[in-house]
Order: sequence, then C-alpha cells, then structure tokens
Amino acid sequence: MKNERALVIGGGGVAGIAWATGVLAGLADAGVDVTDADFLLGTSAGSAVSAQITSGVELSALFRAQVDPALQREELKAREGALAEVFEFAEKVDAEVTDPVERRLRMGTMALAAETVTEAERRAVIEARLPSHSWPELDLSVVAVNAATGETRLFDRTSGVGLVDAVTASCAIPGVWPAVTIGDARYIDGGIRSFTNLDLAAGRTRTLVIAPMPDPVLEADAASIAERGGIIEVITPDETALAAFGTDPLSPASRTPAGHAGFAQGRTAARAVAELWNKA
Repeated sequence: MKNERALVIGGGGVAGIAWATGVLAGLADAGVDVTDADFLLGTSAGSAVSAQITSGVELSALFRAQVDPALQREELKAREGALAEVFEFAEKVDAEVTDPVERRLRMGTMALAAETVTEAERRAVIEARLPSHSWPELDLSVVAVNAATGETRLFDRTSGVGLVDAVTASCAIPGVWPAVTIGDARYIDGGIRSFTNLDLAAGRTRTLVIAPMPDPVLEADAASIAERGGIIEVITPDETALAAFGTDPLSPASRTPAGHAGFAQGRTAARAVAELWNKA
C-alpha cells in the first residue's frame, strides 16, 4: 500500500454535507484536488459526499448545488428537537454501557421502535442527492450498523447492495429517520459506531480526514495511525463553520452558510493538505 492515499469523510447532517463539500471545493480551488484518493470511506453525511464526489460531477457544480438556494434539492424536515433527543439518549446509553456493540444495539433497538417517515420517503431524498446511482470504479466504502445486532457493516461495490440503499442506511439517524431494510436486516447510521470510523481506514500511508462533527475517538484513532507510520491530516469546523451549522445541523437552512464556511476552510488548509497529498 505504499503511498496509498485515503480520504475519510465523517457525519454531520445536511450542514455537514454542505461544509465537507465546501472544504473539498475550496481545496480544489486552491489547486489541491483530493477526489483522486485511492480509498474513500464515508460515514452518514460523509457517505453522501463520497458518493457525490465520485459520480463524475465537477466539485464546483456540487458546491453550487449546496450553497445556491435555487439549486438546492428539497429535504425532508426532521421533527423539531429529534436530533437533540438522539444525543440525549446516546449520552444515557454511554453512561450505562461500556461495551461498544451493546451500545450500538441499544441505539438500534431505539431506532426500530421510533415513529418516522417511511423508508420509501427517506430513500427518495437520498436518491435525489446522488448524481449517480451506481458504485464508482474508485474504492469507496460506506459504514452502517445492523440495528438488530449492533454489528458494523461496510458496503462497497462488491457487497451486492445498491449505492442508494447503502448511503440511505449510512445516513439513517436512529430516532430521526427509519432504519433501512437491506435483505433480511435493517441498518442504521454508521455514525453510531463513530462519526468518522477512521480506524476502518487504517493501513493507508496518507490519510485526510474531513470531520464535520466532534468524534470522541478521532484523536486516538489518528494517533494509532501515526504510531504505525501513517501520515494524517484532520480538518474540523472552525468557529465560523460551527456558527454556520447553528443549533440544528439537520436544518436545510444551514446548507448555504455551512458550505461557504467550508470553502474558506478548504482554501486555508490547502498548503498543509498539498504537503500530505503530494508527498513523495
């Protein structure tokens, strides 16, 4: 895997999609296009972004679709306060459970009992987000969690699961959106395991992480990769971006300000990312 480059994009709602797209567009605008990664790993919002940037559509067009209200696709509005309830429930589980699989199982049980929109309604939104509904030739994996077992599932072009279904599963925030039926199992948001799941990208020589949301295990995962000789760069939202996200990163109104904030950060980070990406 000498000189193999990984791009890892984490979860963060519709604000995270806009911000991460902005970061990538800002990097490209400054001369650093990282969409040629040897391996891409997307979680939740990051799965949508990863599928979009490997679709063949130019980054500049994807960015405009995030920040221009006239081009923004319609999104389902989450129930007010739903995301806050999810975080509150997750904190309660964290206080009671130490085993990570049991934690994910608890979240899955909650998801399966929640009243949400239908799977078909939610899938239609994800389908509209993706310019291509076919897996790219590039090595892309997206992360989801089996709601009934708590087990992690990585979907890729060899998994026998369509791209739209895989991304819908990875974006299925428990208690907000419905668990996604694939075969005889139902899946929930990969961010339940980790907002970035960086450890699943271990073994690559160089890794760029774009992390819209704070991930409690990100620092430890990054340190582990560095200890084994990997070179890693992490981009997280700055103060301007956090303000743009607002109190609800699922709000469609967050897209325009979050996208512009991401673009500015991408341009600022370009020099450091270029040193990582182009290192001999």
